[in-house]
Amino acid sequence: MRIWSVHPRYLDRQGLTACWRETLLAQAVLEGATRGYTNHPQLERFRELPDPLGAIGDYLAGVADEAGERGYRFDASKVHRRSAGPVTIEVATGQLSLEWRHLMAKLEARSPELALRWAVVGAPEPHPLFSVVEGPVAPWERARPQA
Repeated sequence: MRIWSVHPRYLDRQGLTACWRETLLAQAVLEGATRGYTNHPQLERFRELPDPLGAIGDYLAGVADEAGERGYRFDASKVHRRSAGPVTIEVATGQLSLEWRHLMAKLEARSPELALRWAVVGAPEPHPLFSVVEGPVAPWERARPQA
């Protein structure tokens, strides 16, 4: 499961679809509707919030918005709840950088034209739910940092 901190605009078709599916799974986990993935580290940053389900719904809405911009139709009725007010989650520059390298490696392998398009991006924008702060890779991250 990967709940990307980078803006969904950077994801290729496969990545955007996988992000939607995996975040729907995360929503089910947070609702207690599944027994799998209950201790997945990607969920820690949502569980720390006062309204984890609202925040995951806001995340899903951001992914659905990007899908809509591309002409895809993700079923927004699958988003069970949104937060009552604006929610932001801090993401450290180290975490964003690690995810960017991870994503670029995936894009180079399966969508090289998109990798070339995004290669000029210095620091990627985060998903609209996140605000960037200085700092290292998150303690919950299990991907290995690359040099």
